[in-house]
Amino acid sequence: MALGEVVSSSSFRLAISFATAFVISTLLLFAFIYWQTAIVEIERIDSELAHDARLMAEQDPGGLLESVRVRVAYDIHRVTSAAVFAADGSKIAGNLDRLPERVAVDGGAHHADMAMSANGQAAVEILSIVCRRLADGRVLVVGRSIDSLANLRRVVMHALELGVIPAVLLALVAGALLGHRAQARIKAVQRAAERIMLGNLRERLPVTGKGHDFDRIASGVNFMLDEIERLLDHAKSTGDNIAHDLRTPLTRVRSRLERARLTAKTQADLQDSVDRAIGGLDQALRVVTAVLRIGQIERGHRRGNFASVDLYSLVEEIADLFEPIAEEKGIRLSVEAGGSAIVHGDRDLLSEAIANLVDNAVKFTPAGGTVVVGLVSTGDQPLIRVVDSGPGIPPEEREAVMHRFYRSDKSRHIDGCGLGLSLVEAIVTLHGFKVAIGDAEQGGCVFEILCTAEADHGHRGGDAHGPP
Repeated sequence: MALGEVVSSSSFRLAISFATAFVISTLLLFAFIYWQTAIVEIERIDSELAHDARLMAEQDPGGLLESVRVRVAYDIHRVTSAAVFAADGSKIAGNLDRLPERVAVDGGAHHADMAMSANGQAAVEILSIVCRRLADGRVLVVGRSIDSLANLRRVVMHALELGVIPAVLLALVAGALLGHRAQARIKAVQRAAERIMLGNLRERLPVTGKGHDFDRIASGVNFMLDEIERLLDHAKSTGDNIAHDLRTPLTRVRSRLERARLTAKTQADLQDSVDRAIGGLDQALRVVTAVLRIGQIERGHRRGNFASVDLYSLVEEIADLFEPIAEEKGIRLSVEAGGSAIVHGDRDLLSEAIANLVDNAVKFTPAGGTVVVGLVSTGDQPLIRVVDSGPGIPPEEREAVMHRFYRSDKSRHIDGCGLGLSLVEAIVTLHGFKVAIGDAEQGGCVFEILCTAEADHGHRGGDAHGPP
């Protein structure tokens, strides 16, 4: 892997950013520590010098000179200065060659560069100096070198070198390793994506199972790819089913028209053949129209028509619509509603969904059977239930019947194109409701639509009753 790729990786740049922030914060911390330490040390030295000068000034002349001599003689580190000068500025005793210039003789501590002599050698150092005038006019000078603070500075800088430089190097190495690992993962994802773009839709992004960020992203993309593959397979099977379902009526239309052209002897025979052909074309158009309508609903293009819908009146209207058809087949159609509920949705689409369920129930229920359309108001989730006494749907087929063009073996002889329940599922999904299939207590099938009611739904008294 190229070094440039590692250096340009986000992991490496993040490591550099952390290293930079660490260095800056460490420098600020050490600077603060040094500053605070230097101030405290200088204040301590100044206070001690002022106190010593005051005590020495209270001694007699002989004792003062002895104190100066002892102070200088016992300074093994040669950081202490002490001297006595005459009123005219001439040196009387001590290790300072001259009276400090630009230092006030006020008994307070001041800082100045001074030449200190010891063993015949002189060195210029920064001193904290206290000058105090004695009663006889002489001047007492007591000082201490503060060059030792430079040693503190060197210690701080050495600590910085020992701490910061290895930390920065470690951050760079860690950043390079992380960048290399990130680039390896990205390369693997890129190769998988290239295979997917070349048409291998079963390819998936690598997942290590450790649950880190790359795994979460890869898992999300893999889930999306699973859904895309499912939709593509569904679209392919839908196209195949459309072609199969359109082929039969179109073949019949062609055969009838061809037979009419060859065998029709009268105007009536020709007209009858044309009418049959038109019926076959209408069936093909119904298939295409239903597929387009399902697609439109699934894309959510009908949400603009949502409003408050009274499910009680909707159920009664559907029952009134199908009651004559049920009577003609010898089927008893009834309504059972314990109250009403208001939902937010498209009234026409909900009416179409319920009508499809009732139509299927009437279509598959034999003569002498029953169909019950119910509304159970349970507060926040009213339930629309359609129960029939037909052959029912086996559990292994209940998911498949919701797919487009699916026809079970039991329903092959019944007119239809296998799109009614797909339309119901699309409408229910658009509204955020749920549809379920079960077995009726006395045999048959139960379809339930679990809705979400509006907060202001009301209850209307009503007992089980049949349609008027």
